[in-house]
This record gives sequence, C-alpha cells and structure tokens, in this order.
Amino acid sequence: MTGAVRSADGTTIGYETVGAGQGLLVVGGAWRAARDYLPFATALSGAFTVHVVDRRGRGRSGPQGEDYSIEREVEDLLAVQEQTGATIVFGHSYGGLIALEAARRAPVFSDVAVYEPGVSIAGSIPLGWMGLYRERLAAGDPRGAFAAMVRGAGGAPRALERMPLWYVKLMLRLFIKQEHWRHIEPLLEAGLAEHEQVAALDDTSIDRYQAITARVILLGGAKSRPFATTALFDQLAAALPDTTSELIDGLGHTAPDENAPEVVADRLRRHLMGQASRAKSMIA
Repeated sequence: MTGAVRSADGTTIGYETVGAGQGLLVVGGAWRAARDYLPFATALSGAFTVHVVDRRGRGRSGPQGEDYSIEREVEDLLAVQEQTGATIVFGHSYGGLIALEAARRAPVFSDVAVYEPGVSIAGSIPLGWMGLYRERLAAGDPRGAFAAMVRGAGGAPRALERMPLWYVKLMLRLFIKQEHWRHIEPLLEAGLAEHEQVAALDDTSIDRYQAITARVILLGGAKSRPFATTALFDQLAAALPDTTSELIDGLGHTAPDENAPEVVADRLRRHLMGQASRAKSMIA
C-alpha cells in the first residue's frame, strides 16, 4: 500500500507500507529512495507493519525546497510518524542521522535503530569531495560528480581512492547498470544538499543526543571503515542512556539497501524482539 502526508511546510511526503504488526518506519540514505529499501521492508514484514519513507526530493514526495535543512527532514519524519502511529524507526546512513535528530527533538519513539548513521564528529566523515562534486555538477558532468564522491567518501577500496577521476568515472560506467544510473542521477543534487547538512551538524561531541529517551540499536558492517562504526558507536554509547550495538561480519555500508537487506533485517528483528522480551520480564 502507499500513503502520503503533508509535512509542516506543506510538502507532500509519500511512503510505502508492507506487513502487519507493530509500526516501524524506514528512513533511507542519500542517493536512495523508498524502492531501494523494499527488500529490507519485506524481510521485516512478517513481524512489523513497515512504512518506507520517500524522503523529500525523491519518489512520491515533493521537492527538497529552497529552505532545505535537517529540520525539514525531521518534520517530514514526525509527520509520517503521527499519521502511522509507528513507534520504531530505522535509519540508514543519512537516514540514521535524521532518525537520531528526530528522536532527540520528540519523544515519540520507543526504539531507534540506525545502520552506520551519518553523524560526523570533528570531521570524522570525509567531506572533501564536495567541492569537486559541486563543480562537476555545475559543468554538466553528473557521472564525474558521482565519481568524485565515490573516490573521496571513504567507502571505496583504497586503491581506487588514489586513481584519477577519469579512471574512477570509467569504472563506474562499466559497473553501474544504465537502469540503476537512471535511478541515481535525479538524486545527485539532493545528495549534495544532504551532505551539506552533515557538514553543518559536524561537532566536537555528540552530547546533544543525551536528550534521546528511546532505546537505541547501533548496527554496522565489519567491512566498513571505523569512522562509520566502532569509533562512532563508542561515542554514541557514551552519550546515550540505553544502547545496544553490533557489527555484522562480512557486511559493508550498503548492506540494508543493496547487498544484504535480509541479513540486516534479521539482526534488527532479533534485537527488537529481545528488547521486547526484556521489557516484559521487567514488568512481570
């Protein structure tokens, strides 16, 4: 099923719904839309009613708008939460940053699960690629812009990071199928605006997340770089009152949407079911 809601600024935010059970929202990352997380949502649908949000600027939702900011994203998520009544939220990458920011502003979630959230602390997330990315977009070279991001964002093989842009661009043209590229290209401008928000929120500490009252599940892939997993998880665990973390062997940053959605869904379901069982035993 599909649904839609008006956000605080009037922008339409669409979402897709699968499954039956307790409500769970899925918030995706940059260069991604709701359709990319449907296999993940389907894997959870036996235990949860899963609402996959099309963030503004993509899919069934309205444009980012001239006053785009993380505040608009938080308003969008909370609007969907109010309409659906879902009390669990899962965020991947930039979507994880949105989920954490929403949870610290409004105590409407019982559980917040994030997979390698886009939280930058004292420059921990590499953002030096943004200048060349912006330049290539302005020059009408979208593939060059995407290559600049892939080479500089900290997720590519180290050998590829040292290659000239033309070579990375060629490799991506060979490995990204045309159908998939048609899905990515319209999101290039949105991806830049979103990472500008990551940079704007960069801080020397994450004490702001002490306001989160929800239980927080931190998930990541053992193949990812430490800045996205262990180093970040340690600091989040120190700031948050109630956290659980797990690194999943063999997985990297794109596990929830591309490489292993069923595996991530299984681990998330286990954590959520385990927390529910512990809560019942405490009440008893």
